[in-house]
Amino acid sequence: MMNLEFRDSRPIYSQIADNFRNQITTGILRRDDKLPSVRELASELAINPNTIQRAYRELETQGMIVTIPGKGCFVSGSSDDLFELWQAFDHAVTQLMSRGISKQQLLEYLIQGGNYNAPNE
Repeated sequence: MMNLEFRDSRPIYSQIADNFRNQITTGILRRDDKLPSVRELASELAINPNTIQRAYRELETQGMIVTIPGKGCFVSGSSDDLFELWQAFDHAVTQLMSRGISKQQLLEYLIQGGNYNAPNE
């Protein structure tokens, strides 16, 4: 079940897309899994079908889902790649922290966009 916060500053379609994005990147939804139809999800959440359509369009633009006319929306093949990348990232973070890198240092690295420059020895 999807939780929507109507008092949230983010639009409902964005919350829906974020929810599916999270399910895809964490591996809950896998490649070729079918998403609920627009009508089905709109009915379940008691919201306008256009809102669901907009969320699906956003996910499709990002390459996370594909729409097959007459069949529905499906998780694209990239979800397995994303799941594996997140697993590799988790492993790398664990290794870095075991070598004394703090969460703050990791956060600063990510904020700066990566590109580690090894100190000159």
